[in-house]
Amino acid sequence: MTKLLIASAVIGLIASVLLTPLITKKREDGKSKKVIGYFFIGIFVLGFLATGITVYVTKMDVNWLAFWPAIILLTLGGALLASGIERKIKGVLFLASLGVAVYVLSAPLWNANEKFKSAEMKEEVEIKPFDETQTPASVPPKFARNKMKKAFGQVPNTSYYELGRLQIQKVNGEYVYIAPVEFSSFFKWMNGSTTPGYFIMSATDSADNPKFVEQEMKYVPSAYLNANLERHIRLQHPLLIFYGDVQLEIDDEGKPYYIRSYGEFISGRNGFDVKGIVLVDALTGKSEVIKLEDIPEFIDGAVSPETVSLQNSYFGNYVHGFWNSKFGKKDVKLPSDEGTESNVSPIFDEKGDMYYFTDFTSPKEGVDSMLGYSLTNARTGKSTYYTGNLDSSYMDSQGNLQIIEKKFIEKKWTGEMPVLYNFYGEASWLTAVLDSNGFLQNYFIVSAANPEISVYATTPKEALKLYKTALSRGGTTVEGSSHAEEKNASGKVLRVYKERLGDFTVVSFLLNNGENYLVSAETEPLAIYLQEGDDVILTYGDTGEQFLPVRSLIIKGLQ
Repeated sequence: MTKLLIASAVIGLIASVLLTPLITKKREDGKSKKVIGYFFIGIFVLGFLATGITVYVTKMDVNWLAFWPAIILLTLGGALLASGIERKIKGVLFLASLGVAVYVLSAPLWNANEKFKSAEMKEEVEIKPFDETQTPASVPPKFARNKMKKAFGQVPNTSYYELGRLQIQKVNGEYVYIAPVEFSSFFKWMNGSTTPGYFIMSATDSADNPKFVEQEMKYVPSAYLNANLERHIRLQHPLLIFYGDVQLEIDDEGKPYYIRSYGEFISGRNGFDVKGIVLVDALTGKSEVIKLEDIPEFIDGAVSPETVSLQNSYFGNYVHGFWNSKFGKKDVKLPSDEGTESNVSPIFDEKGDMYYFTDFTSPKEGVDSMLGYSLTNARTGKSTYYTGNLDSSYMDSQGNLQIIEKKFIEKKWTGEMPVLYNFYGEASWLTAVLDSNGFLQNYFIVSAANPEISVYATTPKEALKLYKTALSRGGTTVEGSSHAEEKNASGKVLRVYKERLGDFTVVSFLLNNGENYLVSAETEPLAIYLQEGDDVILTYGDTGEQFLPVRSLIIKGLQ
């Protein structure tokens, strides 16, 4: 609050100097001096109050360029009220203020190259392959939110509160969704003063039930007056430039904090380049400004999803400047709007680091071919753009969702949270499928390069197993090798394990040669009769995996 008062006083003083006629012909007249003095003080008080109230209500920053419309009016008024040399000086200031206005308003027309440079990404072909031993964060946020709402009875004085914004995070090595409990109205805030805590739920296990964690919070987005979180941050840091919403983060002990990304304008008051966060203790309100390179370990989403979405727009649209983005559109690529948070989707890599995923498509209407995809590190803001296999045309996220819609058209199920993974060396869309009530029904995997290869199952791991056999059946190899050698083998079956996945049974078996094999009954229907002691002859892809995909199987005595 002190910083805001000082800033308001400075702006009030500048307004007084600009508007008050300081040099007059009746300067010797004591009465005129007195009137001018009162006028100066009156303008100072009005400027002080107007600035303080405006910033308090709107939560805007107090950087001087934010007040360019007021500066134009003040310099114009000062020039009209002044006379002689003072009028000329203030007239020049008025013209200068018009120049500032032109600079601010025209910035989007000429700073496109700077925006692109600030968002420029390192380019690679593909991310490293995932397999069934790695579990992506696959529970869709809409489903998680529905479950949390149904568990809201765990909250004391339930009628006072409502569920806040959902966010994914890694806590103690587990991927979870967290959502704060927020005030439902002004009067509930007056009666409650603080919120009781937050919900937490697994982001990888759809069977997990939300748990309410009691952690008192005073400074939250739904509070009012000085306890309102955004206002509280603005009053403590009136000069910082923020972009994106506040986000809840909890440490490994379960203590809640709120963060907000701050940065700099690219030029004028246009564009944004993230530099760090403001970290706020949700109970005490104590805040700290932290640069990106010094972010605490427990914070996953230091860079807001809104900031990443903005950077994606810069990278995709401004490759050849502003006017090319509007007319020629050479090399322009549009970021997808299918993400779960501000058009981007948070995912975790094999090391547990959080990234924001976005796919890019052509600006040409009716084209569902993907031009590439980006992953932005949520802690550092550094991005990598993956072009994909240039010999293949990848389907974008919208095309993937359309396939799901057609697949389940009778049931009216829809896809949510499409993310492109590299499963077994094949660029593949993994998408959660929800019914019309928002309940999770299954997981759908489809090849981005070969949409005819698709599977679905009730869990991601089941879908991955089915997908593995589907890739082999479709002539696509796994584990990143497009030239896996086809080999023959024969021997006696030592162990057999059968598992029902989707509409088919997947059979895993161990031969007396020490190798493990995997075959789907969809590929070899008679595989369901396989048992220990059988002699078999098979053809498989030598992919180097622990379970080798079988392409043909002969069971002696049956075939």
